[in-house]
Amino acid sequence: MSLDPLRNEEDIKEYVDLRLGPMGEIGDCVANLDGETIGVFGGIPGELVKARIYRYRRRKRSMVTGMVSQVIEPSPHRVEVPCPNFGPCSGCQWQHIDYQHQLELKRGIVSESFSSYCTLEEVNISPTLPAPSQFEYRNHARFTVRFGGQMGFSNRITRRFVRIENCMLMAPEINEVLGGLQDKVSETTNLSVRVGVNTGDRLIQPTLSAPDIPFASGQKWYMEKLKGRIFRVASPSFFQVNTPQSETLIDLVSEYLALTKEQILVDAYAGVGTFASILAPNVKKVFAIEESASAVMDASSALSDVLNIEFLLGKTEKVLADIAEDIDALILDPPRVGCHPDTLKAVIERRPPRVAYVSCDPLSLARDLDILVKGNYRVINVQPVDMFPQTYHVECVVTLGLSGQT
Repeated sequence: MSLDPLRNEEDIKEYVDLRLGPMGEIGDCVANLDGETIGVFGGIPGELVKARIYRYRRRKRSMVTGMVSQVIEPSPHRVEVPCPNFGPCSGCQWQHIDYQHQLELKRGIVSESFSSYCTLEEVNISPTLPAPSQFEYRNHARFTVRFGGQMGFSNRITRRFVRIENCMLMAPEINEVLGGLQDKVSETTNLSVRVGVNTGDRLIQPTLSAPDIPFASGQKWYMEKLKGRIFRVASPSFFQVNTPQSETLIDLVSEYLALTKEQILVDAYAGVGTFASILAPNVKKVFAIEESASAVMDASSALSDVLNIEFLLGKTEKVLADIAEDIDALILDPPRVGCHPDTLKAVIERRPPRVAYVSCDPLSLARDLDILVKGNYRVINVQPVDMFPQTYHVECVVTLGLSGQT
């Protein structure tokens, strides 16, 4: 018999009363179960809850986790959940928490990540900037397709498929596609939908051939507008899922770097060139480093009128050290895993006076900042930004300068 009761009969259930501790790394509350620390989905720190316990195996490891089934002593921050799929879906972790407290918890997650490093003990972490919209903000959805063309998501704990008729996080244009394609896409097992919320453009992948498909599909790219500039985004290329908050990130980086017309700016992990192209008018020249060929092609096709940008195709850790010009300002916007050690080594050796680090993972951010501070940088400010309401994810924009310089 499988050790995963989630895939067995429903009569195999285990419940226990738990007092919930602080938030863990993936948006679950930490709790003690028979001397073992586990994560509990759907709780708020300080609550007393009855939780269903799940014991299963993933990647040859025994796992134990919990999901709140009853709240015995609720937190004052608990609110009515608006989505009927909350819990079974698991895409949102925090719909049951009032929004102001979500922002406070996200700041706390950043602070907790920094607490492991003595170099970051005195760092100022500003209050989390709220999102203009708490729902309907995502411009990208990846749907799982099961059972004859049903579209939905798979629960990250139970792995059970949940059919979705309307996702409250998705832009209305995505839910329009969801409604039109539901039960019609049995020819695939996954479906990606991306929309330009400022352009109305749309990308649906893969190509769908069934005769009753009401939308064009198989587009190679779509167009989106940020800060008045049009960007082309191919299917493999990265683009932030929250378009309005992407503009917030650009504004913060621009403000913190205080760029001038005489400066050389390097945009590392440049993607389709959002930072590079919008900040290019403020500087002498921009070097944009990106290892994705599709992203560089997107940027080159859309930014041909920006004459002071040079795109460098390659890994940042290999390209940054070879730029001949002195670097006055540097943007680091790496993937979730953070910067490659050789990238940080190159930053420390090149010593750009001003660095803006944009991160979507507080743990890798803290690790990298510790290295930069030990390399003679100081952290000026950490600004959490809520790019992902109703989830535990938090973006940060960090400003660094050389130690001893104002």
